[in-house]
Amino acid sequence: MTKGKLKIIPLGGLGEIGKNMMAVEYGDDIVVIDAGLMFPDEEMLGIDLIIPDTSYLEENKAKVRGIVITHAHEDHIGALPYVLPLLNVPVFCTKLAKGLISVKLKERHILAQTKINVIAPGGHFNLGLFTVEFFPVCHSIPDSVGLIIRTPLGVIVHTGDFKLDYTPVGGQPTDLSRLAQIGAQGVLLLMADSTYAELPGYTPSEQVVGNAIDNIIANAPGRVMVTTFASLISRLQQVIDAAAKHERRVFIVGRSMTDNVRIASDLGYLKLPADVMGRMDELSRTPHDKTVVITTGSQGEPTSGLVRIASRANQHLSIVPGDTVIFSASPIPGNESLVNRTIDSLFKQGAQVFYGNRTQAHVHGHASQEELKLIMSLTKPKYFVPVHGEYRHLTLHAKLAHSIGIPLANTFVLEDGDVLSLDSNGGKIGAKVPSENVYVDGLSVGDVNSAILHNRRILSRDGVVAITIVTNKHTGRLVGRPAIVSRGFVDVAETSDILDSACALAAEFLNKEDNHTKGRGVIDNELKNALDRFFYEKTKRRPMILLVHVKV
Repeated sequence: MTKGKLKIIPLGGLGEIGKNMMAVEYGDDIVVIDAGLMFPDEEMLGIDLIIPDTSYLEENKAKVRGIVITHAHEDHIGALPYVLPLLNVPVFCTKLAKGLISVKLKERHILAQTKINVIAPGGHFNLGLFTVEFFPVCHSIPDSVGLIIRTPLGVIVHTGDFKLDYTPVGGQPTDLSRLAQIGAQGVLLLMADSTYAELPGYTPSEQVVGNAIDNIIANAPGRVMVTTFASLISRLQQVIDAAAKHERRVFIVGRSMTDNVRIASDLGYLKLPADVMGRMDELSRTPHDKTVVITTGSQGEPTSGLVRIASRANQHLSIVPGDTVIFSASPIPGNESLVNRTIDSLFKQGAQVFYGNRTQAHVHGHASQEELKLIMSLTKPKYFVPVHGEYRHLTLHAKLAHSIGIPLANTFVLEDGDVLSLDSNGGKIGAKVPSENVYVDGLSVGDVNSAILHNRRILSRDGVVAITIVTNKHTGRLVGRPAIVSRGFVDVAETSDILDSACALAAEFLNKEDNHTKGRGVIDNELKNALDRFFYEKTKRRPMILLVHVKV
């Protein structure tokens, strides 16, 4: 019997950091791995979130058997509230992931319509012709898993996000013995996390972070504020344990942080001593040297807890000299300027700030080069696809694979939308599927496109000029002088001559005798071009030009 083609289709997360989503297809069955979001960069004005393009999955909706979640970080689950209503398929994940996903779906009023299946690490289940097994991996959130997917063509191993930490905090170590077993049986394809493929050696253990945080809290003269990802449950436990050791009370600031602490505690992933955890109404009465605050804001998000504290927008808390602030997270690429702005503000207000390489209060949750090589050596895959990372990370990971003996011809560096087909004759990258960014802008999902973003950039940089043109509805001739208004372009009081000259230019252009032979669209385009050249010559700026027609 001739076997068909196994297709690997990344819809997000390859060539970028975030919005991870991978489709695995064979015959009439598609399994989707993760459904994450990505945060916008500073050029994406007004955009709240970016999610994967699911056009291909929507076109093949009848084939999609389910979405399998490797762990509960935003870049792996954040798109679920937007994707699930389009696909209406079950979700398969671990217990903690279900708790965190449920909060998101409840906020979007789709929890009741969604079937979430809890699978324990080590468990397995069938999705069409695929059999999926969860194996535990160590990452920066408990209940993280990799996937062993049995397909008609062979076994796929997908690591998810992982590192090799032999002394993990609040989680299991990566199950190397299971990977060795499956490697001995034969692995067709390995898809492995590439986020830190640039870094030589090994990723430090979380134990290092615990010691650093404990030391900082022990020596802090006043309040300690720790900012980290709301989903970094093991880090939260380390902070709480250090606070308890040094007889400080802990206060949680930030909605997402509060929700995650409650869920993780309810599910048994966080241990919260009753005499340590404090209520916000108790904060003002607690001595500064007996206070630890855990908050969001490690990425400088404008509405996050720490940023609101730094900008004095939090009614309960503001920075005073003697405060210590710990950034227990690395900036996501693109967020560096936001983070640096927040750090500067904290320093200006008298806080002592521990961040970046100044402290060991953070280690990343991804494997470095020696760990990546060990995973490849254990699984001994026939084919290799690096996943999760910008293009340089994927390329360096592919070179790493070649260095331990995986042939270059069997290594595929993919980008979002590529379709890798594997069969008995080998692998081939074919035609792409849609994989554009889908922008979430308030309540709007997918309605903002690159043209709208381009217009927003022009408005933010050069402003807008609106010209009102009044014409006679019978003759089409100009009535009076055009009126002009600008916003964000020039100071009218100081440069009114520029706008007056623009009005004169518009009037002269519109009164030209040959205009009666042209259509309105042609006349408008020629006028806009003339004004654009005029404004650039006078100001070296190109405002957005709007023409408003009034007939009388």
